[in-house]
Amino acid sequence: MTSETVCAGAAGTWLLGDLRVNRIGFGAMRLTGSAAFHQGIPRDRGQAIGVLRRAVELGVNHIDTAAFYFSRLRSANELINSALAPYPDDLVIATKVGPTRDASGAWTAPARPDQLRGQVEENLRQLGRDHLDVVNLRLMGQESISEHFGALADLRAAGLIRHLGISAARPAHLARAQAIAPVVCVQNRYGIDARASDEMLHTCAAQGIAFVPFFSLAGEGREAGAVHAEHEQVRTVARAHGVSPSRVRLAWTLRQGKHILAIPGTGDPDHLIDNLAAGSLHLTAEDLELLDAIDCTAP
Repeated sequence: MTSETVCAGAAGTWLLGDLRVNRIGFGAMRLTGSAAFHQGIPRDRGQAIGVLRRAVELGVNHIDTAAFYFSRLRSANELINSALAPYPDDLVIATKVGPTRDASGAWTAPARPDQLRGQVEENLRQLGRDHLDVVNLRLMGQESISEHFGALADLRAAGLIRHLGISAARPAHLARAQAIAPVVCVQNRYGIDARASDEMLHTCAAQGIAFVPFFSLAGEGREAGAVHAEHEQVRTVARAHGVSPSRVRLAWTLRQGKHILAIPGTGDPDHLIDNLAAGSLHLTAEDLELLDAIDCTAP
């Protein structure tokens, strides 16, 4: 399949609050290098900028990023700003706050509620914007969400943020957040072999909230990147359609609900095309039965 026949809108659209986006977006984390941030060789800057521009040309209008997506030589936000500003009117940039890294790249204690404004302002500065379309509160294992989400709700009321979401959250977190301010999306790890968030996925569907899975392609590789050992069921379906296992994984994820917004990330232009092509891959009932049978508890 060539790039001329690929479009991010092939899988349809969904709403982030009042912002309509194509269901296949783009995750910016891998633009900085490896998913482990400071490890590995940084992406070629020109290639990263080219991938961002090509993604938008092909209909991507939802980009997921964060100020803590940086490596020794690359910042995802700075690359987005350099590649795409002045931004298209329909481009939605979602970022996240909560985790904290120092200048060396080491993870430190998560931000306190009173530190979230600084993180929001850092994203604004790096992206060159006067407001953020969507800000997700990335939970770091804490049970209580009220103070942190309340701080973001205050920034929303002040006009710095348009919409709010939560990440790495459970249904109880969603209910507490909704008691404070509207929640337009939930970002959780979810994929063909990582279905611990099934309950949250269905909760979001019932309420019309966008569910934004991360690591849908990574499988057991997770932060390390590609899948270490692909499941035979995925390989079987991929061979039957003459496509990559990654495309099968994304197509399966999209089939789990019209409210799912995929955000596969890559710094490779060929992988970008392959990811976007998942929106037009038709999985048969037999394919889905085979893929659904994958043992998600296997090591």
